[in-house]
Amino acid sequence: MRSSELARLAGVTVRALRHYHQVGVLEEPERGANGYRDYTVHDLIRVLRIKRLSSLGIALEQMPDLLDQPETPISDPQTGTQELLAQLDEELVSEIERLQQQRALIEQLRSHLAAPDTPPEIAPFLTALTTEDLPAWYGSFDRDQAVLLAHFAGEGGMNHLVELYRQLSSEEFAPAVSSMNRRFAELGDNTSEDEISDLVEHFLKVFAPLITSYAAHESPFEATGAADLLAQHSADVLNRQQRAVLLQLETRLSELISLPEQTP
Repeated sequence: MRSSELARLAGVTVRALRHYHQVGVLEEPERGANGYRDYTVHDLIRVLRIKRLSSLGIALEQMPDLLDQPETPISDPQTGTQELLAQLDEELVSEIERLQQQRALIEQLRSHLAAPDTPPEIAPFLTALTTEDLPAWYGSFDRDQAVLLAHFAGEGGMNHLVELYRQLSSEEFAPAVSSMNRRFAELGDNTSEDEISDLVEHFLKVFAPLITSYAAHESPFEATGAADLLAQHSADVLNRQQRAVLLQLETRLSELISLPEQTP
């Protein structure tokens, strides 16, 4: 039979047969006088065995030893078959656990109507803090900053980051966050220095205790250069007035964080 017929009978493609030849799991017959390769039923059986092994997750590179070994009992430890099957089972258990975790993350994102690229740990809080009166660019800016923060927080800092977002989205702070976001997004060429100062003072009055408390925890951001990357991202996206607010806030918060504790 020709390659096309073998492929049809085995339920594979001719391209797959060529790949089997290349990796050495299927011997390539010589061409006959008519220029075509002639396959036999033995080749069909071998391809069917290859398909069966492949369905178990066995790599093509591992198959020659299984396909060509003598017909010894499967329980014979000399064949290594049991060891291979045990290894495949362990890999499947790990893959199932990974897929279950992936499904849980997807369900979390779906339940909070979050974008797929949103860090799932803080997706509920980002969604809660996003209001319809904010421009689209601001939502993207907020998400991108969250992506950077979540990445550099790592496993050690993620709990603290989640707690910060949880508090910001609580009944105590959420209205103030929404108001602050709206005022910040509206800053532009017509914004006066007094308006900028007023926004900074209002922010510090509401959020300084929360931020200084968060900053008291050990953070990986400085060590990884995350703060500089966040600043670069802000500089690329925000206008002059918005950058001025962030600069003033950075200065004032740095002063607050570095102040020594007052003793009674």
